[in-house]
Amino acid sequence: MARTFPPDLVQTQREWTRTYEALARTPFRTVLRRRLQLLSCRIASHPYWDAGTGRSAAARTELRRQARTAESQGKRSA
Repeated sequence: MARTFPPDLVQTQREWTRTYEALARTPFRTVLRRRLQLLSCRIASHPYWDAGTGRSAAARTELRRQARTAESQGKRSA
């Protein structure tokens, strides 16, 4: 059964993925590295993780999967 993540957490993960991909295309970009750190902190400190749902590796993997799905659906509708 897939977890249900808050939309703002999925959106932050989407932004993290886009930033990571941009950094991979243009390395040594301090602005992108700082953005990635900021987004990582937002994801890690999101209240969702304190709600007793756990911070398992499986949960983080599922969050990334849902963010990728949302991203691909967003690109198709654009």
